[in-house]
Amino acid sequence: MKSLKMLMMAAITILSVSVFAQDSAKHNMSKQQTDKMKYSCPMHPEVTSDKPGKCSKCGMDLVKSNKEKMKMESMKMYSCSMHPKVTSDKPGKCSKCGMDLTKSKKEQMKMEVMKMYTCPMHSDVTSDKPGKCPKCGMDLTEAKSKTKKS
Repeated sequence: MKSLKMLMMAAITILSVSVFAQDSAKHNMSKQQTDKMKYSCPMHPEVTSDKPGKCSKCGMDLVKSNKEKMKMESMKMYSCSMHPKVTSDKPGKCSKCGMDLTKSKKEQMKMEVMKMYTCPMHSDVTSDKPGKCPKCGMDLTEAKSKTKKS
């Protein structure tokens, strides 16, 4: 009789732990899904979607959330000096001529204002604090400002 009670207690414990684990997994999944939502209705902020569309309540177009707008504005942009229409959010080569893509004017101004550190070998590696280059391991050096002094 004692062993039967012990088995029942073990089964109940295992069952309750597995139910709790499944419930918390569902909660984490719903939180991840809400993090992916990028578009919302200007009139009904609770109506959200991960792609553009229409509001189910009023029919207005869903617009990018403020968070998405800020993310797009702060993205680094690189372009080819010979082909300005060739752009990328990462450093690399121009698809037309093979030249290195250079930082946009906005990114260059940001480096002048902020104290920025770059790798001497990899100019695309930048940081706002000193450290090591993730590509080659060299120490990052303070970026030099290109402004003229009068």
